Amino acid sequence: MDRDGETLQYALFPRPLMEIKLFFQDRLADSVVKDCIFMAGTREPVQKKKTDSLYRTYTFARRMRNTPKSFIREILKVTENPDIISFAGGLPSPDLIDVGGIAQAAATVLREDGRTALQYATTEGYPPLRQFIADRYKKRLGLDISPAEILITNGSQQCLDLIGKILIDPGDRIAIERPGYLGAIQVFSLYEPVFVPVELQSEGPDPAAFEMAIAGDTAKLFYGIPNSQNPSGITYSEKRRKACADILAGTRTIMVEDDAYGELRFSGRSYPPFKKYLPDQTLLIGSFSKIVAPGMRLGWICAPQPVMDQLVVAKQASDLHSNYLSQRIASRYLADTDIDAHIRKIRGVYREQRDSMIAAMQNDMPKGVSWTRPEGGMFVWVTLPAGCSSMEVFTEALKKQVAVLPGIPFYVDGGGTDTLRLNFSNSDTERIAEGIRRLGRVIRSLAA
Repeated sequence: MDRDGETLQYALFPRPLMEIKLFFQDRLADSVVKDCIFMAGTREPVQKKKTDSLYRTYTFARRMRNTPKSFIREILKVTENPDIISFAGGLPSPDLIDVGGIAQAAATVLREDGRTALQYATTEGYPPLRQFIADRYKKRLGLDISPAEILITNGSQQCLDLIGKILIDPGDRIAIERPGYLGAIQVFSLYEPVFVPVELQSEGPDPAAFEMAIAGDTAKLFYGIPNSQNPSGITYSEKRRKACADILAGTRTIMVEDDAYGELRFSGRSYPPFKKYLPDQTLLIGSFSKIVAPGMRLGWICAPQPVMDQLVVAKQASDLHSNYLSQRIASRYLADTDIDAHIRKIRGVYREQRDSMIAAMQNDMPKGVSWTRPEGGMFVWVTLPAGCSSMEVFTEALKKQVAVLPGIPFYVDGGGTDTLRLNFSNSDTERIAEGIRRLGRVIRSLAA
C-alpha cells in the first residue's frame, strides 16, 4: 500500500466491485461521482490532488482494504432526480408508512413519559418492545423465545456488524448465498473473512454446495435470507430448509437467519424458520423497517444466552444502546395499531406492484430475458440474454431515465455480469409499466 493513499482504494474492493467503480469513473459525469472515494485508484484521483497534504497523511486500517463502499448508496446519488424511474434501491413504499399513527404515538410518549424516553437506557432494549417481538414469534411461527434472548439494534444491519465483531476473526471461513445480500458482504468484509459462496437454486441453496461449504466443520457461520431473498426474491422450500438444517446439525457452524422479509409474504405459504430446527444454533434477525418505518432504525437479533452475553458487550462498546425514543415510539405505536391489518395492506400493495412488473416484463422484454417470480419481499431478479452486459444496461437505461441495479456487487467471487435486481416496492404501477417499457427497449438494442 502506498502511504500517500494513491493505490489504497484498489485494495478496498474485490475485483468485480472495482470494475464497477472504474465503470462509474469512465461513464458517468464527474458532477455525479465527484465526492465518491472510489474515484481514487491507480489513476489520478478526481477529487484529491497528489499534493493534498491532508489526504496524504491518512493511514487507514488494513480491514478497510477489503470493505466495499455500498454500490446502492452510490446509485441513489444518481437517482435523486425525481424524473428518474428507479428500480435500483430497496426502499419500502413511502405511501405505506403510517405517518399519522407514528406521530400520535410519539406525541403520547413525550406527553406521558417524555423525560424517561429521552434519557439513557439499558443496552438490551425497551422490555415491552422485546416482549412484543417474543409474543409475535409465538403467534406467527410457534417459536418459544424469551425477551431475554432478544437484543434491540439500530436496524438489522447492526445485527450483522455485532455478529462480525463477536464471531469473525481474520481468515475465518464464512458461507454466504450466491448471489448474496450486498449489505452483509460489506459489513462482514470489515472482519476480513474468507467468503465461501453457495449457489442458490430455485428452492434454496444447492445442497451439494452447501454440504461442501460446511464440510470439515470449518465454516464459522452461514448467512442466509430464507424468505424472499435479497437480491433474488427466492424463498427456500420447506424440504430445502430441512436438508440444510440436517447438514448444519452437529457442527459448530452458526446459522445466521435474516428474516427481514418474512412478514411481506403475499402468496404461497409460510415455512418453518431455521430457528425451529436448530434453536441453539441459529441467530434470528428481524426488522421494523419493512413493516413500520426504516427511518426509525430499529431491528433485533434473537440469540441463545451465551451468544447474547457477547452481543450485549459488543453493543455496549459500539453505542451503549439503540435509540431509546424510537423504541418507545415504536412500542406505543404497535400497542395502539392493528399491525396485522397494516401488514395485510402492505402485502396487498406489493403483490399488485409485483404483478405489474411481471406483466410488463412479459409484454416488453425481448427473447432470452428471464426473471424470478417472488412470493414476497420487494425484488425481482433478472437474467439477461447471453452476451448482454448488466453494466451496459445500467448506463444505457440511465440515459432513458430508468435506474436498475447490476448484479455484480452481489457476488463475492465474480459473476452477475448478466443479471439485474429490480425493486418494485418503491414505484407505483404506472411508473413500473413505463420503466419496464424503457428498460425492455434498452435490452433489446444491446442484445441485437
